[in-house]
Amino acid sequence: MSTFVASLFLPYTVDFHDEPEAPKRPNPQRMHSRAASATDMKALANTAASLFNGPPVPQTPAEEKQDDFFSQLQNDPRIKPGDPRSLARTEAAPPEWGAAAQFLNQPKSTAGPLPSGSILDYVKSEKKDPELLAKYTAQRKRRPTTGTSRRGSNERNFARKTWTVEPAVQGNGGLINAIRAHDAIRSEEDFQKIWVGTLGFPTDALVDNKKEEISDKLANEYDAVTVFPSDRDIDGHYAHYCKTILWPVFHYQIPDHPKSKAYEDHSWEFYRNVNQNFADKIIANYKRGDVIWVHDYHLLLVPGMIRKKLPDAQIGFFLHAAFPSSEVFRCLSTRKELLEGMLGANLVAFQTKEYAHHFLQTCSRLLTVEATPEGVQLEERFVNVSHEPIGVDPEGMAKAREEPEVQEWIKVIQERYKGKHLIVARDKLDNVRGVRQKLLAFELFLNKYPEWRQKVVLLQVATSTTENSELLATVSDINTRIDSVHSTLAHQPLVFLKQDISFSQYVALLTVADVMMITSLREGMNLTAHEFVLCQDGASTEKKFGPLILSEFTGSASVFGGSEISVNPWDYQHCAEAIKLALEMSPEEKERRYKKLSDVVHKQTGDYWATRLNEALTKASKEQFSRDAMSIPRLSVTSLAQKYKEAERRVFILDYEGTLATYGTDKDVVLTSPQRVLDTLNELLSDKKNIVYVMSGRTPEELQRLFRQVPNLGIIAENGCFLREWGASDDEWTAFADVEASAAWKKDVKSIFQYYAERVEGSWIEERHCSLVFHYEKAVDPEAARAQAGDCANHINDSCQSYRVQAIPTSRAVTVESLDWSKGSAATRIFEKLRHDNVEGKGRTPPDFLLVAGNDREDETIFQWANELSEKGKVSNVTTVSVGKRNTQAMTTITQGTTGLISALQKLSNYSYDAPEGSGGRRPSVLLTTGS
Repeated sequence: MSTFVASLFLPYTVDFHDEPEAPKRPNPQRMHSRAASATDMKALANTAASLFNGPPVPQTPAEEKQDDFFSQLQNDPRIKPGDPRSLARTEAAPPEWGAAAQFLNQPKSTAGPLPSGSILDYVKSEKKDPELLAKYTAQRKRRPTTGTSRRGSNERNFARKTWTVEPAVQGNGGLINAIRAHDAIRSEEDFQKIWVGTLGFPTDALVDNKKEEISDKLANEYDAVTVFPSDRDIDGHYAHYCKTILWPVFHYQIPDHPKSKAYEDHSWEFYRNVNQNFADKIIANYKRGDVIWVHDYHLLLVPGMIRKKLPDAQIGFFLHAAFPSSEVFRCLSTRKELLEGMLGANLVAFQTKEYAHHFLQTCSRLLTVEATPEGVQLEERFVNVSHEPIGVDPEGMAKAREEPEVQEWIKVIQERYKGKHLIVARDKLDNVRGVRQKLLAFELFLNKYPEWRQKVVLLQVATSTTENSELLATVSDINTRIDSVHSTLAHQPLVFLKQDISFSQYVALLTVADVMMITSLREGMNLTAHEFVLCQDGASTEKKFGPLILSEFTGSASVFGGSEISVNPWDYQHCAEAIKLALEMSPEEKERRYKKLSDVVHKQTGDYWATRLNEALTKASKEQFSRDAMSIPRLSVTSLAQKYKEAERRVFILDYEGTLATYGTDKDVVLTSPQRVLDTLNELLSDKKNIVYVMSGRTPEELQRLFRQVPNLGIIAENGCFLREWGASDDEWTAFADVEASAAWKKDVKSIFQYYAERVEGSWIEERHCSLVFHYEKAVDPEAARAQAGDCANHINDSCQSYRVQAIPTSRAVTVESLDWSKGSAATRIFEKLRHDNVEGKGRTPPDFLLVAGNDREDETIFQWANELSEKGKVSNVTTVSVGKRNTQAMTTITQGTTGLISALQKLSNYSYDAPEGSGGRRPSVLLTTGS
């Protein structure tokens, strides 16, 4: 059995090499260019790179001195997986997709220009205005095509090159480290991974046989399946839809800039194409029993695409990024498609409980489905939802810290900042990481606490993959202002590096830092904070137990549980005070906080994360398979009758509406019951050994009128809130719920219902003793009604939690009822009474036969309760039956509907009349009938 690990980028890429050529007579006019030294070429490369990076940040002489210090960037040598230096960067800042990597020889993108933001680009698909269409065609003809005109020469060029597999620059470093750590600990029988992803560079320039060579080598030697999307698809997918739409929205940055392409539909097509490429590749390599894990927001559609072709596959999806609230997610024009794609998985997992809660809310609100704390109930199946924070690899980081390069950099940095308190930060320079907010807070700190101006240095490493001119200008202004006010010839409090540093320098900085400061405005999980904790154990330097200043909006803040110094990055005053608190913290307090942080980091490791997710997926898949309508056997009446005859005391639990009888009209106050149902119940009750209960969501008054022709019938009304015992008089009811207390929440909920009823024509509100129902099955606009119903349920579940009620949206109505009472709780009460009668010696033996039948979600609590009785051996013969074909916890099903169940019950009742005379040993049966 293999486990597919699908992520946009593989942990490996390819570097191409020119074949050595025979010596040729040099051309005098070009000798100087070929004779250029490696140093000259590197300088040329740096110059070329600067052309795309814009003007540098204005610097004072002091800043230039600091930059000279860090200009000794040493690039880690090429290493193979397994070497400690191959630990992937958890917060890597790779080059923009399609740009040539700095140290790798790879093809350039041949995608050409994507559709622009012009309204004219929509004319081609709409074709409504001939004049606009003509103008659009003329503009397209004038566009340059140099990006694709040289494709043939590029293909021939790379067809002749040799190549080697190298560690990838791009990719999810946290995921790579976690899987490698898990793989190193587990045996091949327990975990045999297969990576699925792209090479991280444009591949259109590669000929088919070259792609096949690369694919075969990665599959055979690196356990990797390579996906080759077109350059145009991957460019539109990654650079446009993922980075300009999904990434900002998932991090609460709704793209509302006039030039934003967030609401153009062309990038959605590219996103869907790439997801389909991944799904097709996984399906082609899948074998029965394999496990499929899909990772992150780049591949949201893949689970649903695979599910359509492989309905029985074990599919897990993990979102590494944050998941926004439903109010933000609903801004996406393709919101429904994205949610349905994610729900193709058996298990959808998130970094924190907050993100999982947002997802459940969003599904309930936008898809109008029932969302429970355990997951989402779809029409045909159940999808589990959980949360499990990813961690780092402590052993891998320990080996990396022992490298000579790291030890050397530790000495250099310690000498350079001797006598200073060093605050370290490393972030991507984008609108999500909070670099601007951090600098403003640090500026306020220096202004407010002048005694620290000459003692502290903030070293901010700001990596960037794409240029954000507005943010860069703002950060540059803050940098210049701090420098001009607080810098001296001997000291500079802020060192701002708009460049990345080598991994050895990164580890050294984490080791020598006095404080780590992270002010992300929103982030799924910041693993830099975890790595900082690992490096602060004092094993390499005298400095240890450095405080961690961490934004409350990162997933890591919920994991550390207050041992960090939590800050709101928008509250500059609070952040400035947090800096002072960290710098002045006593050694005892530092050690106390550090021990708690260290315990979390060493427990919540990458291997632990992978293990927990695999266990959760296995459990969810087994439970869902047992509930799958296709796997549930049909009820065998013959087998059931044999158990019935052998039983000494029998119990039946049956649903009424939709189970014993078809649904009536919801507005009918007095329900009508088919005479055949009443006759069947009377036949069962005519045997003195039988006890019959009817369960329904209806009020006691309605059910009492409905079953007035069935003497001795026990009734459970309003889904467990009221009980009339078997054999009791008509008006002898027991109320489990506090009706007066219910009136308090009903008043608030009813006002919410009225708000939505005014906006849904054709809807109406039904009030019961302990529940409220908002009906919209006869709405004039069903689509709009479903959207309002989802919004209504979401609103009530958020605002009425203190009342212990839940709003359950269905395709017909929204029902609000208590969390404390259900059909299951009522059935438990009945069985407790039966056992009590046996203990008191009333001549009644415990039940040894139980039949439960139902047809909708309200009956699932009964099914679960009955199944537990069977598993614990409290009842020897238990049968649970679902009427109709659906996803359920019932052990059997009847596909003939209410007619099939009534026929089965009549056959059983006939055995009472066929019993031989004198067989009085037959004990009374108990029949509980349930109904909505």
